[in-house]
Amino acid sequence: MASMVVLATTAVPDHLRGALSRWTIEVTPGIFVGTVSARVRDELWDAAAQVVGDGAAVLIHPAANEQGFSLRTAGTRRRTPMDFDGLTLVRFAAQPRPISDAKHDKAEADTTTTQSAKERQSRR
Repeated sequence: MASMVVLATTAVPDHLRGALSRWTIEVTPGIFVGTVSARVRDELWDAAAQVVGDGAAVLIHPAANEQGFSLRTAGTRRRTPMDFDGLTLVRFAAQPRPISDAKHDKAEADTTTTQSAKERQSRR
């Protein structure tokens, strides 16, 4: 039985977008919507997951669960689906700060403190 699917992509190769557009409609750049069978859905997902590279993809489709849908992800994302007592919740990870920025911030704070100390001494 055919069902509606939504596949969202970010920074994927053009040939994947072309393959997805054969079975679905690209309603806005990177968002594909269509009505396909479970077999076609799984084949499209396998193709997307294999070539996603540095990009990302999310597939949402109907499922027989409490929420009525299921989702799959591929690629590196800050949002990670997690199962919580049968419900799929999305965990949002903080963006890591480069180590060099942390050292720069500390050095900046030390410099600021030193400058204010110098100003106090010059006022005396």
